[in-house]
Amino acid sequence: MDALPFQLTPAVCDRARLARDPRFDGRFFIGVLTTGIYCRPICPAPSPRLSNIRYFPTAAAAAEAGLRPCLRCRPEAAPGTPAWVGTSVTVRRALQLIHEGALDSSSVEELATRLGVGTRHLHRLFVQHVGASPIVVAQTRRLHFAKRLIDDTALPMTSIALASGFGSLRRFNAAFQNTYGRAPRELRRERRDTAGSSSDGLDLRLAYRPPYDWRSLHAFLAARAMPGVERVTARTYARSIRVNEVSGWFEIRQARTGDGLELSVHGLEPSVLFSVVSRVRQMFDLSADPAEVRAALRGDVLLAPLLRARPGLRIPGAWDPFEIAVRAVLGQQISVAAARTFAARLVVAYGSPISATEGLTHLFPEPAQLATADLTTIGLTRSRAATIKALAKAVCDGAIRFDAGNTADELRDRLLAIPGIGPWTVEYIALRGLGDPDAFPAEDLILRRMAGNGAALTTAVLRKRSEAWRPWRAYVVMHLWRAA
Repeated sequence: MDALPFQLTPAVCDRARLARDPRFDGRFFIGVLTTGIYCRPICPAPSPRLSNIRYFPTAAAAAEAGLRPCLRCRPEAAPGTPAWVGTSVTVRRALQLIHEGALDSSSVEELATRLGVGTRHLHRLFVQHVGASPIVVAQTRRLHFAKRLIDDTALPMTSIALASGFGSLRRFNAAFQNTYGRAPRELRRERRDTAGSSSDGLDLRLAYRPPYDWRSLHAFLAARAMPGVERVTARTYARSIRVNEVSGWFEIRQARTGDGLELSVHGLEPSVLFSVVSRVRQMFDLSADPAEVRAALRGDVLLAPLLRARPGLRIPGAWDPFEIAVRAVLGQQISVAAARTFAARLVVAYGSPISATEGLTHLFPEPAQLATADLTTIGLTRSRAATIKALAKAVCDGAIRFDAGNTADELRDRLLAIPGIGPWTVEYIALRGLGDPDAFPAEDLILRRMAGNGAALTTAVLRKRSEAWRPWRAYVVMHLWRAA
């Protein structure tokens, strides 16, 4: 049996498989040696003999072993999982870059160079920690996304091939035939449901592990929504976006049935769909495992009642880390409402106007637009304006990169080197912009008061207290903020 994440032992996997426990969906995969397929723990097919089963930590590891995805339980539709938890820093960064499409247009050699390691060493690390090579991880990602588009949309096969990262329809067909044992068009003919495409956009369902506190996340985003860039209704969240210099927008809502969110993407080419879906999943924290978070934190007397009250609380992420960095600076030592006012002024003054849909009139300014702007014209102090300009210039120059090109520690150090950016701002950026589950702005007054039951703890005392909450401190932040 391969090394499994989250301390999943063979005995635990056996029990989860026999119970078809949905809490383990996406956390491991079941290979059936007699049929040559791999399944999710919730697969409705009759359970095979234990002697014919092998467990895998990731779908890519199962694919590396020569198994193909089950057409009944659809492994590609399983909730996302941060499969790199517990792996080396290099593998975590590499997986993030692959997830962002690094191997769709570049080679493994270029990826290894970007990470500062040799190609052979990177391959060894992947086999050790993930159970598959980088190429297999990337191809499994492409095929799973393509299978979802075949099942859930009416996109033509050429568009699906491009959307899932294949350079040509011939390569796509060959990979699909090799993996699924049939052509993509055969699978589309066999599907039972109707494609989820609207007349002017593309509709997809994004899975998560329940419970999911949509109401709290929706309220958090609504309180901070920027007019012109974001639109929040009673049931939906929408925003304008730009991908590869093309503007569009998306809207998301809680699914009416089942565990998932419904995403509609408008105005963009199919070739960028995977990137959009990946960023939306991070923005709405859809890969989190609430059971894992609860198990780690429920022994704390301060947190136990909060976890019971909101067991599905998630981290509200962001579409663009740079945007969150700018908004974090705007929000320093002022109210949420005041920060929103400054953000709205910034958008009107320096954002690019677009024609998207009702209520979405602008894109958030790019770093190049802010690097030379006179931000005092929107009411900012000279020092705060200088901080935002310095941040924008550092991003333009490549000194600060919000992708996996910088390690978390490197990024924190480079942000702290900018005058006007302190530890609170850096941790807020890590929490919302990077989705760091252990981000913790210990200087935050509300956190210090809530952790001290009304009497504010010192930053040093709170930071020491928080060591027991690692590596899930960002979820503690959300629980304490929500409780306040």
